Amino acid sequence: MSDGIDFYTIDPRANVAEGAEVRQLLAQCDLGFEESIETFVLARQGRRLVGCAGLDGNIVKCVATAPEFRGESLSLKLMSEVIHLALERGHLHLFLFTHPENVSFFEGCGFYELAEVPGYVSLMENTPIGIKGYCDRLRQKRKPGAKIGCIVMNANPFTLGHQYLVRLAASQCDWLHLFVVREDASLFSYRDRFALVQSGVADIPGLTLHHGSEYMVSRATFPDYFFKEKGIVGDCCSAIDLLLFRNYIAPALGITHRFVGTEPFCATTRKYNNDMKHWLQITDSGAAPVAVVEVPRTACAGVPISASEVRRLLHTSEISHIESLVPRGTLNFLTQHNYAI
Repeated sequence: MSDGIDFYTIDPRANVAEGAEVRQLLAQCDLGFEESIETFVLARQGRRLVGCAGLDGNIVKCVATAPEFRGESLSLKLMSEVIHLALERGHLHLFLFTHPENVSFFEGCGFYELAEVPGYVSLMENTPIGIKGYCDRLRQKRKPGAKIGCIVMNANPFTLGHQYLVRLAASQCDWLHLFVVREDASLFSYRDRFALVQSGVADIPGLTLHHGSEYMVSRATFPDYFFKEKGIVGDCCSAIDLLLFRNYIAPALGITHRFVGTEPFCATTRKYNNDMKHWLQITDSGAAPVAVVEVPRTACAGVPISASEVRRLLHTSEISHIESLVPRGTLNFLTQHNYAI
């Protein structure tokens, strides 16, 4: 039944008509169209679209086949084509989102399940040793102690609010692990953000600064953080990110507490903090729960300090007002590089 099918790629933003067909096929399969997808591999029999698979960087999404073609070789060929496309583009490490009922099929395509939100979504990767190897490397930086804390921050850019949170958490823990989000999807590059954090926490004892990874607040684990999309997909993706942290990262480092600042401005981050309290503190799983400590933000002139406010001031060229919001290292960086949005 899969004979006579042509496979080719499209940019859904440039091919509006075929993009509409993709939306219709996905809807038939109870899947939503994701705007972040850069390329679709399409399978067409004559004039009819019978299959599609989306590629968003190194993430495979929106894989669907027409109902009467399921169970045929079409699905395997479609996956082969999208994997080949990813490899051509230099993506060796692939992630895949799918419904839990489809996990066994994608296991046959060389993917391995990382986390599942029951009944909604599973995240898979195309290697059996990816996250295991990452956690093995983390274990080498494990520290002894009864209370081991963790902070994950984007620091776009690093502010006095970030610094306050780190100092407070470090003072309350036997050791603190600090991760900087690695994704380059912010105003400030990952390289610059990491350097600013490194400078801002240099005098804080009992702390290990870590590079981020694709397993933590990335486009693969938590796309909402970068694209601010809404709905059930976002709900599930925040859960996936937090399950990876609780089931893999926290046990590797012996993390018992995760610290976050209150979020009065960004609805996506505020919801993530709330989700954290559920998914990290849940006790009905094999992994030990991680206590969530939400710290009230430090303020300047009664207004909570935020990186978004610093970016707003840069946008309006109010650099003089930034001095009270950021450490000296961040201020020097901003002035030296003449940053503006």
